Amino acid sequence: MRINKYLASSGVASRRECDRLIQEGKVTVNGKTATLGLDVAEDDEIKLNGNIVTVKKNEYYILNKPKGYICSVTDDKGRKTVLDLMPENVGRIYPVGRLDYDSEGLLILTTDGNLAQHLTHPSNEVPKTYLVKVEGTLTETALNPIRSGIEIDGYVTKKCKTHIVETNKEYTKVHITLTEGKNREIRKMFSAIGKEVMLLKRIKIGEINLRGLDRGSYRKLSKQEVEYLKSI
Repeated sequence: MRINKYLASSGVASRRECDRLIQEGKVTVNGKTATLGLDVAEDDEIKLNGNIVTVKKNEYYILNKPKGYICSVTDDKGRKTVLDLMPENVGRIYPVGRLDYDSEGLLILTTDGNLAQHLTHPSNEVPKTYLVKVEGTLTETALNPIRSGIEIDGYVTKKCKTHIVETNKEYTKVHITLTEGKNREIRKMFSAIGKEVMLLKRIKIGEINLRGLDRGSYRKLSKQEVEYLKSI
């Protein structure tokens, strides 16, 4: 592992800031001053300002995000963030991907940057399933443009799976599974077929779901769940 990544993984600072500490000669490896780009091993003794630095184990959480929270660590507008729902001693943890302020549902938070990159990079096509509630009645045929790809904001969305789970005169509930996630994409897709989204809730990432998790609650992911997320 590169020395700057090791330091960042330990919670010292960002990689860029760790590079600065290395350049200032504040980091040693096995008693010798570290250099930029140096690779280190598990049994190496890394010190910062004479104090031993150890990599903390990554943490993985699943949160049932309510409306009215933003998926950010801080907010310059003073709005509530998803970290306000987590324990104070959780450490340098970050939300994976985004659910907008008015959306709710499944959100993963972790210290593992590699997993976050895997789950959010478009090339990996990780499936994410949402419950969408729209005004009025809707037919399966009306969903065909969304299934096949629909033009919004000058681009055509990827093909996706979607089906109606409930419909009546007042509203229709739909499940939709996407492998991409552009800004407010689902709302724009339904707007393109003349339907306003009343509720948007992410219910699954792959096969990980919200079963047993109340709105605003969180739990740690199991080792098996983490390995599954890394594999999809």
